[in-house]
Amino acid sequence: MVLKIEIFESRRHSRSGFCCGIDSLDSYLNKQASQDLKRRVSTVFVLINEPETNILAYYTLSSYTVDIKALNEVFAKNLPRYPLLPATLLGRLAVDNKYKGNRFCELLLVDALKKSLDVSLQIASLAVVAESLDERASGFYLKYGFQQFKQDPLKLYLPMKSIAELCAKLSI
Repeated sequence: MVLKIEIFESRRHSRSGFCCGIDSLDSYLNKQASQDLKRRVSTVFVLINEPETNILAYYTLSSYTVDIKALNEVFAKNLPRYPLLPATLLGRLAVDNKYKGNRFCELLLVDALKKSLDVSLQIASLAVVAESLDERASGFYLKYGFQQFKQDPLKLYLPMKSIAELCAKLSI
């Protein structure tokens, strides 16, 4: 396999066979992803096995704001007291059922975190926020150090400082 993560191109990447088993994630890729890219609402990254163009997995990144009151006090104590602070949203993360068990979720998560960290040096972002669909997905993010928002345990965040430490540990 020559795995490659790149920005989704509707004319190049084949999404017709993609099925992760969650209707909202499957439908997004087939019906909304290219529109979000065109409108600059979200950037969609896809995992392919080059030279093939079938999508094995995908994730989305976009700008986001967080309410400082929703963050853990230890993390928020050194932040400015603006009502809303900049963050990066990891809105969707899905792997085709045919490729589950290949650790593609981890691969995409690390790629998304690294991209977010790199961009945060030019466009401010204090954390990556993930919105999980269920407790199983939430458990996946918790395993990588994400913290739950106070009022919504399915919404999680990982501070950029933690992402920088993870990237240094992985030498990426």
